[in-house]
Amino acid sequence: MLKILIIRRDNIGDLLCTTPLIHALRTQYPDARIDALVNSYNAPVLAGNPDLNHVYAYTKAKHRNHNETALGVHFRRLRLIWNLRKVAYDVVILAGDGNIDRQLGLARWLAAAQTIGFQSKSEGLKKGLTNPVEPLGHGHEVERTFVLLSPLGITGTPPKMVLVPDAELVKRGEIALGPIGGKTVGVNTVAIHISARKVPQRWPIERFAELMKQIHLSDGSRFMVFWSPGDENNPLHPGDDSKAAQLLALVTDLPVLPFPTQQLGELIAGLSLCNKMVCADGGAMHIGAALGLSMVCLFGNSDAERWFPWGTKYQLLQAESRDVNDISVSDVLNAWNALGT
Repeated sequence: MLKILIIRRDNIGDLLCTTPLIHALRTQYPDARIDALVNSYNAPVLAGNPDLNHVYAYTKAKHRNHNETALGVHFRRLRLIWNLRKVAYDVVILAGDGNIDRQLGLARWLAAAQTIGFQSKSEGLKKGLTNPVEPLGHGHEVERTFVLLSPLGITGTPPKMVLVPDAELVKRGEIALGPIGGKTVGVNTVAIHISARKVPQRWPIERFAELMKQIHLSDGSRFMVFWSPGDENNPLHPGDDSKAAQLLALVTDLPVLPFPTQQLGELIAGLSLCNKMVCADGGAMHIGAALGLSMVCLFGNSDAERWFPWGTKYQLLQAESRDVNDISVSDVLNAWNALGT
């Protein structure tokens, strides 16, 4: 039985953009053992993925719990690597087109027969990389990642992303959503995601409030407001509790369900209850796209060609200044209307 390991250790959106590659592998090799190695922060993206046999996750030191030591985190990582080595993988795929040196060092420990990863022709072949692939250098991240399958003879158009919400978390969300109607026939349930890691992608709260009022006035939409909980001054995990409180105070006359998400699985489940979305570029946008939400997305200084919502209906707004503060409410309303029903 062919045994394949995909390694992707970076952000939520990056990992979601790797799921078309995983699905194509399962289609090509239906009887193979296909596993993934990710970090504990983005692992919920692959929970319940039908194309994978196992998902292995390690914890980065900066993501460890308050009662965990850095030494303990590193020890568990070494133990995980040792257990993966015993699997004796035939193929290891290093998904990601940045510096692959750390991933490659891990792959050498795993001693797979084939190790596939990006390597520019202008560079010498790195030790342990048996199947170098020239980076695509253009197109969407899904397409850039998908070319890693070319040494295995898999080419063509990548499929949609794969994301499976946790059924129990969805059920809890449905109960909370019940008082404001949920997915009532003919009425949109709109996800409003206000958090953004990059400053140029943080749209003013007052504009979110005005947008929600205008949308509700035009079509009676209901809303779920999502944000990263916590204090904005937390150096490790800054949150948007104060911004969310400000927004909710401005829309008390609208049907709104506040939905702070302590865990990634909660965000996935909550967004699965919506059918439209307004958000900035980021992990939540890619989750919404994977769930098939129609959306208006606001781009700041991100590369829109590389990170637009894959596989769903969308309107993308990006000011010449590359700052979302230069996108008006009327701009977003026009894009919203262009989405249609």
